[in-house]
Amino acid sequence: MLDVVISLLFFDSLPAAAVLAGAYPFYRRITKDLILKKELGEVRGQFLDAMQITGANLQTGYSIENAVSETVSELKRIYPEDACMVREFSYMRTQLALNRTAEELFLSLAERYRVEEIETFAQLFQTTRRTGGDLVLIVRNTAVSMRQRMETSREIETILSGKVMEQNVMSLMPLVILAYVRLSSPEFIRPVYHNPAGICVMSICLAVYAAAWMWGRKIVDIRV
Repeated sequence: MLDVVISLLFFDSLPAAAVLAGAYPFYRRITKDLILKKELGEVRGQFLDAMQITGANLQTGYSIENAVSETVSELKRIYPEDACMVREFSYMRTQLALNRTAEELFLSLAERYRVEEIETFAQLFQTTRRTGGDLVLIVRNTAVSMRQRMETSREIETILSGKVMEQNVMSLMPLVILAYVRLSSPEFIRPVYHNPAGICVMSICLAVYAAAWMWGRKIVDIRV
C-alpha cells in the first residue's frame, strides 16, 4: 500500500509501484529490526522478573532445581501461559525432573535467545556451579545489573520520546506537502510527471527522502 501511495505522489504512475516493490525486503528488514528490539525488551523484562523470583527462592533455602520449579508458579501469576519465560522455565522444570543439569539448561536458553544478559548469566552460573561459588550472589547481581540497565534504557526512551514523535511527523511532512500540492495546484507539479527530466528529479528526491528517513531512525535508536 505504501509503495502505491509513493508511486502516485512521486511519479503519478501505478506501474512504478512494481519497481518500488523491489525495496520491500529492505523496508521489511528495518521494520523487523524494530519488532525484534521490542521483543528483546520484553524478554529482558521477563528474565529479570524470573531472576528476582529465583534469587528470593534461593535465599529461603531452596536448591537451584527447586527454586526454578517454584519460579514457574510465580511467573504464571505475573504473565500469561504463553509468555516466553513462562514457557522456558516450565520447560526447564520438566527437563530438571529428567536429570538434566541447571547449567546446561541455562546455556541452552542463552543460545536460543542470544540476549547479552542471559548469555552472561548462563556463563557465570556454569562457572559458579563448577567452582562451588555463591549462587545467590550471582543471581542477585544479575538481577541488579539488568534492572539498572533497563532503568537507564527507559530513561533514554522517555527523554527521546518527544524527538521520536517529531521525527515521525517530519518523515510524513514531505508526503503531506506533495499530496497537498497535487490536490490544490495540480498544474504546478504536472511538469515533473511523465517526462525523463521529471522522473529523474523525483527519483533523486525520493532517494534523498529515504536516506533522511533512515538517518533519522538511526539518530533516535540509542542502545544501552
